Amino acid sequence: MPKVDLHIHSSVSDGRFSPAELVRKSAGAGLTLISLTDHDNVDGIPAALEEAENYPLLKLIPGVEISTDVPDGEVHLLGYFIDYSHQELLLTLKKMRDSRLERAQGMVENLAKLGLPLSWERVLEIAGSGSIGRPHIAQALLEKGYITTFKEAFTRYLAWGGPAYIKREKITPSEGVELILRAEGLPVLAHPLTVNDPESLVARLKENGLAGIEAYYKDYTGADTRRLVGLAERFGLIVTSGSDYHGLDDSTETMIGRAAIPLAVEERLIALAEQRMLKPVNPG
Repeated sequence: MPKVDLHIHSSVSDGRFSPAELVRKSAGAGLTLISLTDHDNVDGIPAALEEAENYPLLKLIPGVEISTDVPDGEVHLLGYFIDYSHQELLLTLKKMRDSRLERAQGMVENLAKLGLPLSWERVLEIAGSGSIGRPHIAQALLEKGYITTFKEAFTRYLAWGGPAYIKREKITPSEGVELILRAEGLPVLAHPLTVNDPESLVARLKENGLAGIEAYYKDYTGADTRRLVGLAERFGLIVTSGSDYHGLDDSTETMIGRAAIPLAVEERLIALAEQRMLKPVNPG
C-alpha cells in the first residue's frame, strides 16, 4: 500500500535534516508520495527535487507551510504544487522570515527575564542556515537543562499565550489561501484541531478557495480524524496526511510516513491537481 507524508520540515526552516536527507529517509521508509513543507520558506525545494530524481518510486510535491494570524492564535496553511519561483510568494515569505528573526530575539530576551538566560549565538548555531524558529530556542533550553523534554519548552514558555511568546508579522488566513492560489498551488488547512472553532474557519476559507484539510495528522485519534473527514465531506474538500516531522526529538515525534491514511487520499489529491493542471515536478 502506498505510504504518504505531506508535511515534512527540513533544516531550511526548523528541522534537523537537509532536504536531500529527508528525501533519502522517505525513500528508505518506502514512501511513494511526500511534500517538503518548510515554514515560510521554499529554498529547500530544488535540492529535494534533485535528490528525488534518484528514487523513481517516490513522487515529491513542492510545498510550503505558511503561518497566518488570527486574534486568538495562529493558523497554518499548507500549499501544495506551488510555483516555488513565484515572485509575490518569495517576497511575502522573505518578509515573514525577517519578522521571525526579530521575534526569536525578543523571545530569548523574555526567557532571560524569566530567569532562563540563553546565548543568542548558540541559538543561531542551532538554526544553522535555516530560518530561525521556536524549535531552535527549545533546543537551546533543553541543552541548558531548563527543561527535560522538547515539548515542555512549548507548553511552558513558547506556545501562543506563553510567558515568552511574541507575535510576529503574519498575513491573515484568507490572504494565505489566496496567496497560495496565486502561486498556482492547492491551499490546505494544517492541523485543524489546533484552531479554535475549525468548522467556522473552514467555512470562511472555503469561500477564499481552500482546497483541503489535514485530517490524518501526527497523533490524531480515530475520533479526531473521523470528525475532520466529515468536515471535509460537508464542504467538498480533500483530506491530506502529515507527520509534521522535524527530526528534533525522536522520543516524541511521529516518524515520517507514520500518519496512516487510506489510498483514496493520495488519489484524490493527485486528481485535484490534475484537474487544475498542476502536477508534481518529478513524476516518479
